[in-house]
Amino acid sequence: MLKEFSVDEVYMGRLEKDDDLLKELTKVVKNKNIQTGIIKVIGAVQQAKIGFYNQDKNEYEYKKFDREMEVVSCIGNISLMEGEPFIHAHIVLADEDGSCYGGHLAEGTKVFASEFYIQPLKGNKLERKHDEATQLTLW
Repeated sequence: MLKEFSVDEVYMGRLEKDDDLLKELTKVVKNKNIQTGIIKVIGAVQQAKIGFYNQDKNEYEYKKFDREMEVVSCIGNISLMEGEPFIHAHIVLADEDGSCYGGHLAEGTKVFASEFYIQPLKGNKLERKHDEATQLTLW
């Protein structure tokens, strides 16, 4: 499946210390009425919650990190799910030794410092629907 989009604007900003990374990014997207787009984040977190989709069980399993970590990379897309803007992002975090952990960004990731880039896309909206083959909600 291939979709074509154009770009007219880009938003850059930062979140405040102690913000929930996913919740606050979702607020920005909803306030700007961004229904389709790309999101990138760098920075650091005080604690994190990331998910891994267990394909045998058809469910996410979450791991919590109650420590300071660097956001090596966080990238995702914005689409619509049940008519509301939805961020699907993956994050890679590094600890003080440089060991990295990655997965699906979940609520419960607490910001220390965060700079974000959001690129709204113009074109057909991406709408998530249940996919029988994977049991995921995909566009």
